[in-house]
Amino acid sequence: MVEPLADLPKVEKMSSRVIRVLGGNPSKFTLQGTNTYIVGQGAQRLLIDTGEGKPEWIQSLKSVLEDENITISKALISHWHHDHTQGVPELLAHSPSTVVYKRDPQPGWEDIKDGQTFTTEGATLRAYFCPGHTTDHMAFVLEEENAMFTADNVLGHGTAVFEDLATYMKSLDGMATQFTGRAYPGHGPVIADGPAKVREYIAHRKQREKQVLDVLGEEREGGWTAMDIVKIIYKDYPENLWAPAEKGVLQILRKLESEGKVVKEGNSWKLVGMEAGRPAL
Repeated sequence: MVEPLADLPKVEKMSSRVIRVLGGNPSKFTLQGTNTYIVGQGAQRLLIDTGEGKPEWIQSLKSVLEDENITISKALISHWHHDHTQGVPELLAHSPSTVVYKRDPQPGWEDIKDGQTFTTEGATLRAYFCPGHTTDHMAFVLEEENAMFTADNVLGHGTAVFEDLATYMKSLDGMATQFTGRAYPGHGPVIADGPAKVREYIAHRKQREKQVLDVLGEEREGGWTAMDIVKIIYKDYPENLWAPAEKGVLQILRKLESEGKVVKEGNSWKLVGMEAGRPAL
């Protein structure tokens, strides 16, 4: 069942070189809000993501910069979703000299390449390209802590959504090998054992895939729609979660289709080799 969200402060010092500033945009999709992170130990620091530019976020950010007597030299954007990018105008209005970086950048921003490093006093961030949640998704490895800012591929609560399951699974496999310490997610609380959480995500997705195959293996006239499958796999979840769950099931079905394991007939799906609801011998 769905677990309640932990309370997170608007601003929290996570380590000697990481300060989390919540985006002030809580919702069922963003959890407690988008996590933005100030990284480094000197007078000039790096910022990961900018939330939606909510007044609460920019005020919290300004307070931290003033209290710590620091500035933001570079802002690194993990992916294009509005809850990570829309705070850029507010950031630049307060700090015009900040340079914004993102893979496939907007005009006036700089690109991020896979493996590119960003350094400031006390911190080195290495960009790791890991599409799945979006096609432009970047994580950042904090070398000094052997930690990873996982953005929205891995969250501090629940599971993540993705645009392409096969690509996402490949990215998770790679992420698990890039660090050994904490995961600083795009939403939710910090994860003490980051690689273990990544492996948990991999196992969960494989379990869901098996559940879909198990349902498809049951006899049913005309096959199974994605929502038919959801109503079985997610029967213990609130019905208001079934629609987003359906999107995930469709991703699984498309992956299985690309692997030649299932076929689509109209809006229904069947295992390859199923005839009249029975496996072909």
